[in-house]
Amino acid sequence: MLFTILGALSGVVLNAQTESAHNSYSPYSVYGIGDMYTQGSAYNKSMGGVGIAMRNNQYINYLNPAAVTARDTLAFMADINLSVQNKVFSQNGKRSANNTFNISGLSFTAPIYHKSAFIMGLTPFSDVAFDFSGKVNSGTLPTTGYISRAAKGSGGMYQAFVGAGIAFGNFSVGAQALYYFGKIDKDFTYTMQSTASNSIYSGYDLELNALTGKFGVQYETRLSNGLTVTVGATHRLRTSLKGRIKDYKLSSLSSVTDTLRYSLDTLGKNNAGVKLAGETGIGIAIRRGDKWRFEVDYTFADWSSSGFDYVAGLSSESGNAAFTCTKAQSFRAGAEYIPNKNDIRYYLRRCAYRAGFYYDKAYYKLNGNAVNSIGVTFGVTLPIFRWYNGLSLGVDIGQKGGSGANMIKERYVMFSVGFNIHDIWFQKHRYE
Repeated sequence: MLFTILGALSGVVLNAQTESAHNSYSPYSVYGIGDMYTQGSAYNKSMGGVGIAMRNNQYINYLNPAAVTARDTLAFMADINLSVQNKVFSQNGKRSANNTFNISGLSFTAPIYHKSAFIMGLTPFSDVAFDFSGKVNSGTLPTTGYISRAAKGSGGMYQAFVGAGIAFGNFSVGAQALYYFGKIDKDFTYTMQSTASNSIYSGYDLELNALTGKFGVQYETRLSNGLTVTVGATHRLRTSLKGRIKDYKLSSLSSVTDTLRYSLDTLGKNNAGVKLAGETGIGIAIRRGDKWRFEVDYTFADWSSSGFDYVAGLSSESGNAAFTCTKAQSFRAGAEYIPNKNDIRYYLRRCAYRAGFYYDKAYYKLNGNAVNSIGVTFGVTLPIFRWYNGLSLGVDIGQKGGSGANMIKERYVMFSVGFNIHDIWFQKHRYE
């Protein structure tokens, strides 16, 4: 039954991609492969997105492949996550808003043998969703009048992963195979005020894929005062981005359309230097039993040599240097508190309460200006039925970009919902 549910929901995610449903929405996603999706379940996100050093047998944590070994020996677990995003954009006194809803991830884990386990899942990796328009003066071409300019984009990339981990004493190691795939469409229209002037339609259709691996390690030790300290590290390998980019430009006047440009480029052949950056992360966590835990993470990824900057369809509409890839960094911290996990009288004392903070530097700059995000998170898991089944709720309140240097300020409130499914299989029944 569990495999049937996961299979059906996976189909929903793939259909959502085909029908251009948005996992997110942002004018900043016009560049590169779009906005990078914050990885992790509702559990991770409600703690600021930490997870590199996290070991918790009640939740799936795929952020570190080694964390899959933190589990009950016979436990089968699944996570189904949904997201709701509400954003307000402002620039030069103008404001707009957008709301989206989507499935944001599926994951499943099961034991293999003794202290080893396997994990698989599907999550968004990046998202392209923008739709804006405006009027510009034609300048040196006064006969055309004003030019109405519109831009629209949809699609993104998904991440499918399968991995396993094994524990050796206090050490745990793990590895994941990652496959990225997706379609991105970017369309741009220039309509002349004068009906005697041609309108221009241009755009890019991208079909992208990449295959890489991710490795993780965790070391856990218990101190004499009853505290447990865990140190974790992860590394995702750099890999080539492959696929196709269709680049077109059409000129239209009345019912006549002329093709000004049309090309079909194969990434990995004519653009062998296009890469998805590798990423390295470290984290340290401290906890006291099932009472409370705290973690701090840092990740780093160098996109400066990704090759995005001047590749048509990845850099910008015109391929100019306003968009430049740089070094992405992320600082995250989160905490969890459970008043009394085994309280039989008061339900709210069994709930897990969380809070977190993050500061992200995007993988690109615009006209030399960094695009940063900062936010705070809160969340709770409500126990349901038995074992570790629960409903995880989280909220992320933050801001991206800024009002300086003609930048767009993006303020958002994002809600995440996670269904934590837990069961014990292959348990031998005993009869008197």
